[in-house]
Formats: sequence, C-alpha cells, structure tokens
Amino acid sequence: MKTYPSKISYGLLLCILLVLIFPFFLTSKHTVGFNAAFITIILTVVGSFAFVLHLFFTTKYTIEQETLSIKSGILVNDTLNILSIKSINNTKSILSSPAASFDRILIKYNKYDEVIISPKNKLEFIKHLKTINPNISSDVSG
Repeated sequence: MKTYPSKISYGLLLCILLVLIFPFFLTSKHTVGFNAAFITIILTVVGSFAFVLHLFFTTKYTIEQETLSIKSGILVNDTLNILSIKSINNTKSILSSPAASFDRILIKYNKYDEVIISPKNKLEFIKHLKTINPNISSDVSG
C-alpha cells in the first residue's frame, strides 16, 4: 500500500480565501461595531475557509493491490479498479474534483467514467499504476 498526497496550490487557496472574504468587506462597510451580523459573517468566513483547508490537506490517493482509493475530507471517498483504467492525461479543467491544485491529471476508466486528481508526484504515481496495469496509455510528462 502506498499513499500519494495531493499537490497543493497555495495560489488556489488564496483565490478561495479572497472569494470568501469579498462579501465580508462588502457588508462590513454597512456594519457598525461587533454586532450579531458582523460576528456571524466572520464565523462563516472562518468556518468555510477551515473546511476548505481540511479538504486540501486531507486529499490523498492510495494504491493498494489493484485498487486506487481517492479520499478528500468527508466529501469524497471513492475507489476504482486499477485494471479498469484506460488512460491518464494532463488536464487544465477547473471542474470541481478531489484535487487541491490546478496541476491535474484526468484518469479515464471503465467505459465512460473519469476522475480528475492532482497527486504531488504525478510521474511516480503513474509509474506505480502502470506496474499494476501496463495497458494504461499516458501523455503525462514532468
């Protein structure tokens, strides 16, 4: 069994933080002092960002025998058979996925299934998968 952590894009984290803080600044101009609305907004921003941090730092990909497990916080806990993987390619997709970085790969498996992930060491990860299933095609390089 080997676990690969997700690569973390601190720029992506900063963008998410800015998106969460922006409404805070818009409403804080109209709020005087520490009233209930102001405190609620602060708690919402802090809680939301803490949840995002939790997702980012718990996203991992585990290879055990012929199974790839994908885990991201409490939201994602998927497994797929490595022998069903058809291809692995780089992707620039910004779709929501269990990937904490924009440096992502697209895994196509079964007939029509796919998942986007971002292992920290892509080449080692792909090499490991190919030792289990040498039929995987890939165009991923450094």
